[in-house]
Amino acid sequence: MPSLKDLRQRIASVKSTRKITSAMKMVAASKLRRAQTAAEAARPYAVRLERMLGTLAGSLVGNAGAPRMLAGTGSDQTHLLIMVTADRGLCGGFNSSITRNVRRLTTELLGKGKTVKIMPVGRKGREAIKRDYAKNLIEGFDQLGRKGIAYAEITGIAAKVATMFEAGEFDVCTVVYNHFRSAISQEVTRQQLIPFPVPEAASSGDNASFEYEPAEEEILATLLPRNLAMQIFRALLESQASEHGARMTAMDNATRNAGDMINRLTMLYNRSRQAQITKELIEIISGAEAV
Repeated sequence: MPSLKDLRQRIASVKSTRKITSAMKMVAASKLRRAQTAAEAARPYAVRLERMLGTLAGSLVGNAGAPRMLAGTGSDQTHLLIMVTADRGLCGGFNSSITRNVRRLTTELLGKGKTVKIMPVGRKGREAIKRDYAKNLIEGFDQLGRKGIAYAEITGIAAKVATMFEAGEFDVCTVVYNHFRSAISQEVTRQQLIPFPVPEAASSGDNASFEYEPAEEEILATLLPRNLAMQIFRALLESQASEHGARMTAMDNATRNAGDMINRLTMLYNRSRQAQITKELIEIISGAEAV
């Protein structure tokens, strides 16, 4: 059984840890409000932009003059996976859920004979995935959004992806991120970015007929790169809100667990102290009777 001194030190250590986790919980809660507002504000524009592009692209499916980001390369041999994680830990299963999903998807694609390239956005994802797929990693991005995700930061990622596509370095691009539901719920989401996925309703020609000026090809050639940047921007906003929510929940659980541990250690300390006092009293009484 540990000594009373050891128990006092352990209780003091857990109390210090509880102060840290409680402070981290409050900081995460404060950041979550701003991140959630930003993510929710970006959703309507991203969804409507994607919907409008789907309507435009429906009439150009299979057309020889369709933009390359819509038509694709005609192959799906090489896949680029953009893996969005955090730069920091202590956020529960936020990073590990993305890593598992990307690892599973990579294994499936490699099993089908495909070539896979992984672009990590976030330090934790890069460190986790390189253990199994170091040869598939390409240069990624980290240290983004220290003061909130800005669209200017995302343009560099979108430009690199577009340049790689134009150079023929991949055929299909998919972003994997955590979609924010609530502070205690995040959903791992895979979204294909290139080639632009045309909804079935749009490709079937069931939509109303519209005339566009300029032509659909010109509009799509301008909007598809913008949509690429916007969808990556949205993914990072959703991921950041999910990260703060996951960290707040994890730190709340850690604070509660620390409180429970302090109660157990305090009870053990009191019992040990009582047993020691009782033992000393017995020794004193026994000595007095012997005299």
